[in-house]
Order: sequence, then structure tokens, then C-alpha cells
Amino acid sequence: MSETPARAPERPNAFAIVVARFYEELAERLLKGAEGALREQGASFSVFAVPGAFELPLAARWAAQSGRFAGIVCLGAVIRGETDHYDYVCAEVARGTQQVALEHGLPCSFGVLTCGSYEQALARADGTRRDQGRLAAQAALAMARLRTQIEAPR
Repeated sequence: MSETPARAPERPNAFAIVVARFYEELAERLLKGAEGALREQGASFSVFAVPGAFELPLAARWAAQSGRFAGIVCLGAVIRGETDHYDYVCAEVARGTQQVALEHGLPCSFGVLTCGSYEQALARADGTRRDQGRLAAQAALAMARLRTQIEAPR
């Protein structure tokens, strides 16, 4: 069952950041990068915390359904362990995030680290140009701008 694409947001320069708090230090680093990227572009944002990465798509869906946001930035980390849990969580979070974007016609960026170790994750949330929190926010901003260009009347 497909949902109706989201109506134009009430606040066209407002973004939702949904952040999984399971790895608190990583969550804070990713959030800092995303907030910085949004602030640099003059965007406002609201932050919503969820317990872990698996909960990101549902919270993103709620944000999309609200009609309040021009885009959604999903942040979190999944680190490989000794079981298959990693594979299931990574696949479902990616699928769910994309599903929200497609069903609602709203940018929903994937800033979820999927790493083999905590050290690898730290390297991808380090405040540099490859910081995944920053990159996810930049992607949401770019897609929101593109939507505005495509929907602009002639």
C-alpha cells in the first residue's frame, strides 16, 4: 500500500534529525556534524531521539507524516558483532529509510554508520569532510532544494 506523497512542508527550511542513541558517543558526533551542516545553510531543525537504529524508519515516517519538514536526516550506528544481528538491522534500517522517502516523496537521508568496529565508526564521525552526520544533512538539503526546483511553477 503506497501512501500519498507529502504535501509541501509548513516550514520549507525545517528539517527533522532522527538519531539513534544506542552508541551515545557516536550519536553525539553524528548529531554535531548534521546540526553544523544545517546551521551553515540557515536551516532550522528539530531533533528526535530513538533507542537504536532499528527504530529510525518509524520515527522518520512519523516526521514525514507530520508535514512539518522539508527533509529528514537519519543518524546512528550499527557495529558488526559475533552474530547475524548486524546484517538484519543494517538491511532493514536502509530499506525502511528509503521506503519513507519514496512513500512520502520527502528527502530522507541515510547517515547510519555500518562498520566492522567501533574505531571504524569513530573515524566516520570525526568532524572532517567525511563525517557522515554532516554528509547526511548535506544530502537532505540538496534533495530538498532539488524538490523545490522541480516543483517550481514555470
